[in-house]
Amino acid sequence: MKIVYSDALIVGGGLAGLRSAIGCRQLGLRTIVLSLIPVKRSHSAAAQGGMQASLGNATKARGDNEDVHFMDTVKGSDWGCDQKVARMFAATAPKAIRELAAWGVPWNRVKAGDRTAIIKGQKETFKEEKEAHGLINARDFGGTKKWRACFTGDATGHSMLYAVANEAIKLGTEILDRKEMIAVIHHEGKCHGVVARDLVNGELIAYVAKGTLVATGGYGRIYKNTTNAVICDGVAAGAVLETGIARLGNMEAVQFHPTPIVPSGILLTEGCRGDGGLLRDVDGHAFMADYEPEKRDLASRDVVSRRMLEHIKAGKGIKSPYGDHLWLDISILGAEHIHKNLRDVWEIAYCFNGIDLTQKGVYAPVRPMQHYSMGGIRTNHKGETALKGLFSAGEAACWDMHGFNRLGGNSVAEAVVAGMVVGDYFAEHCKNSQAEISTEVIQSFLDREQAKLEAIIARDQGENPFKLKAQMQELVEEYIGIFRTEEGLQKAVDGLEELCKRSKNVAIRYKELSANPELEEAYRVQKMIKIALCVAKGALERRESRGAHSREDYPKRDDVNWLKRTLAYWKNENDTMPTLEYEDLDIMEMEIAPAYRGYGPQGMIIENEKSAIRAKEIEEMTEKLKAEGKNRWEIQDALMPFELQERYKARIERIGEPL
Repeated sequence: MKIVYSDALIVGGGLAGLRSAIGCRQLGLRTIVLSLIPVKRSHSAAAQGGMQASLGNATKARGDNEDVHFMDTVKGSDWGCDQKVARMFAATAPKAIRELAAWGVPWNRVKAGDRTAIIKGQKETFKEEKEAHGLINARDFGGTKKWRACFTGDATGHSMLYAVANEAIKLGTEILDRKEMIAVIHHEGKCHGVVARDLVNGELIAYVAKGTLVATGGYGRIYKNTTNAVICDGVAAGAVLETGIARLGNMEAVQFHPTPIVPSGILLTEGCRGDGGLLRDVDGHAFMADYEPEKRDLASRDVVSRRMLEHIKAGKGIKSPYGDHLWLDISILGAEHIHKNLRDVWEIAYCFNGIDLTQKGVYAPVRPMQHYSMGGIRTNHKGETALKGLFSAGEAACWDMHGFNRLGGNSVAEAVVAGMVVGDYFAEHCKNSQAEISTEVIQSFLDREQAKLEAIIARDQGENPFKLKAQMQELVEEYIGIFRTEEGLQKAVDGLEELCKRSKNVAIRYKELSANPELEEAYRVQKMIKIALCVAKGALERRESRGAHSREDYPKRDDVNWLKRTLAYWKNENDTMPTLEYEDLDIMEMEIAPAYRGYGPQGMIIENEKSAIRAKEIEEMTEKLKAEGKNRWEIQDALMPFELQERYKARIERIGEPL
């Protein structure tokens, strides 16, 4: 039996995990990070376009603050988020940006003087003020009132990840890569660590700690077509699900990005459209203005993705051997801009499609594909799960600042902000806790997981794990996409349940416990199917349309019956279907009452009578407090108090808003 002890155990080596590790090391805790791959290759590096933070430096960002960022995030979530968490996030993001700058992230900076940009397809020149010269710049992104996405060309995630990883390494974090979490060690309602498999030699190791934090990213690989890396398979979330205690939240809330390139599915950043790029149809027409005249190509991602598919269905797509697609035109930005700010996009198109996007009339073929998981391991505002001692952060978690749709740039922002906020709560937990568990219990978990692997090895006949995975992905792709129906979702649930039963009899041909990709596929697919079932069952039961969850048979957002969070858990080990529970969102505690989101026709909401009551209450309180001379921070605190560490809640200085 091999046991490794630490004060703080973090599973996942992306931005959220590494930033959490920094908080633990700053308290002097022995901190171990487990990662499937070398951490500087984590999927956080794939983020291109920007990180949202309300600095308000650039001319088009002037007037931005935490209130505006918060409002954009709530509206973007289609009123599905936890507004107190959204407040925690909006208040902390500016501090995170500046901290990252201090660690070496080379944010693009404002240059005083005339600045030219393409806005709604037209060239516009405006002036950047001298007082902003040298401050962190921002670009436009979908679903925001202000230019807020701070960026480093189109390699933002790469720059951020390297800076955070270097800081974690500098502080002495123990990083162990090629380690895969396959089970949570828990006893009497408390988490004590994880069982991890060494991917080099196949050895099972028990990592025992005072606290465990899971930050392993999303579960996009349950889909056939996704922008996610192959490591984003949801297996760690599946292991959490199998505890029977921790819940997964809002698993049906899956985001599709409008502009992955066809056929490879590699993402072309939202920064393309933020900088002025346009979506065009078979006729070369920039069609988004017809659907969303105000925000056009920079409507929220869920809205743009739906409009694109509607346009293709209307016969305006471009035929190809890989299915119909639309065009993304960035040639209008000019070669100089593309090679400076969108160089990765140019290189992707050139290397994978053989096209030069700087040439007039040369467009990138794009089509919406699965991109992000709003759902994940359900936590409270401190990152704590229902299993004591187990925390989660980043895309792996349903912290729930995104609700049913995430705004572009709010993902890498959430990763580092949750790493700061949740990471601090986690570090304090580890500092004040003790690891009290018998070696007998630890051994029982190791023996159980070893027996599962040996059973797969010993089975001579059974299900092919690769075929099971392919069938799962086909079902998920076909029936749990951008548009969903009762009939299709029922087919997905029935088909996935059958696959779940069959996966219990999985068999492989290569009979070794080490260096065996076939074995890895076998135990992973069992958990992936369970994750897919949580998505399918949650989507089937949620009979409304909200954010990225779009039901053709229930097209209205239903605030009477469905202003609630879906919770899924695996009640018993032998179950073939998750158990669902629901968690109500309290309108009377919201700072912004549910209302029209600003996209599509009005009247597509089944309104809750409490919304009007709360909206009136908010209006009256705000007017009264303004008359008393209260400032915006005092008014906000009166409307909806929220908990946050003082250093993160502290005010920040902006141009025109000194401390």
